[in-house]
Amino acid sequence: MRGLTYFIACSIDGFIGGPDGDASFMTRFVDEEYFGFLKAEYPETLPTQGRRHLGIDDLPNRRFDTVLQGRASYDLALKDGVTSPYAHLREYVASRTLTESPDPNVEIITTDLVGRVRALKAEESAYGIYLCGGSVVAGELVDEIDELVVKTYPIVLGTGMPMFRSPFRISDFVTRDVRTFGNGVVVRTYARRR
Repeated sequence: MRGLTYFIACSIDGFIGGPDGDASFMTRFVDEEYFGFLKAEYPETLPTQGRRHLGIDDLPNRRFDTVLQGRASYDLALKDGVTSPYAHLREYVASRTLTESPDPNVEIITTDLVGRVRALKAEESAYGIYLCGGSVVAGELVDEIDELVVKTYPIVLGTGMPMFRSPFRISDFVTRDVRTFGNGVVVRTYARRR
């Protein structure tokens, strides 16, 4: 069975964006050292359009062949006219309101998100599933998440969109790796305690 990895950027106080979900202010931390890490370790998490622009579209996938994102995350790409932001992966968007996909490469999941993710996890594949974002989707899938890769940026927001929007409950994870960068970013990897 393959795993579901929530690969997410957040502030020191655990917010993945401002109250409106905007996280564009976090891109200033993507310097040469940190970008080198992303390119080497998680190249498939870079959107297709950005990969093409940087001339790294031919980098092979290392960890994921599938991406799942929430409607709000997907809307950021749609706003820029991009209907398939991760064309190099199988794309799924969880949405209760978007019923028809604007792109043949993007499948919309409107009901039974947990069941659909369990079916994806049960597929035979050497690659995992990248949960791209959306605190609501992450909250719904918290029990299905096998790994957390938390990219913590050295800022405090005070309020905003939390990493998980879900009722109170305790889910145990164990620390697998911690990496620090000269720009202050800390990347922590956790595995679910089973």
